[in-house]
Amino acid sequence: MYDSHMLCHWGESPTGNLLRMGVLIAIEGLDGAGKRTLIDGLVDELSGKGLSVGRLAFPQYGQSTPADLAAEALRGNHGDLADSINAMAILFALDRAEASVEIANLLTANDIVILDRWVASNAAYSAARANQDADGEIVAWVGDLEFDRLKLPTPQLTVLLDIDADVAAERARRRGELDATRALDAYERDGGLQHRTGEVYRELADRDWFGRWTTYRSDTDRPALLTLCTEIFAG
Repeated sequence: MYDSHMLCHWGESPTGNLLRMGVLIAIEGLDGAGKRTLIDGLVDELSGKGLSVGRLAFPQYGQSTPADLAAEALRGNHGDLADSINAMAILFALDRAEASVEIANLLTANDIVILDRWVASNAAYSAARANQDADGEIVAWVGDLEFDRLKLPTPQLTVLLDIDADVAAERARRRGELDATRALDAYERDGGLQHRTGEVYRELADRDWFGRWTTYRSDTDRPALLTLCTEIFAG
């Protein structure tokens, strides 16, 4: 469960003065769930309320060596690298760690920073690959690795975009057909993995894993989500 201290968003300047930091919000969900579309809408509507909004997406393909190595492995390169759940999870974790300074700068410069995927994606997909649930060993390992060892920031809010796995898979397939740079990788082609990942995501949301979670199922949930975002910013 989350604690109220996780909602504090104050930082310290180089001179030791307290600075109000932006609110960090992570959007999670399966490939093809519609995360980018949801974020586009949130950015527009929050900006319309006078809030400054930064955004960043993961994995950072084309910008991060660990992310590119992971992508190459998922398309059959680098021997048996993709077979190792832990090795792939470490690559995705290092991709996020490389962005730590950029995220800190975004939080300093903006009222709200929205991430397209964060640590929970590593926990959900790794657990699904290992046929474990949210209480399994690998979810705990991911949390220790990324939040404790790599010191990545915990979001003030994680939004699970929860749609049917088959619908998400069809969207991802059509997207890959239209854009060769987004062709399906080994994870996306594995329908069973996508279903299991969705289940783990729901379990993480139920447990408020490393912070407050909310579930978004359709656009009828948008007004409540916008209200929640602004309330968290207001503190």
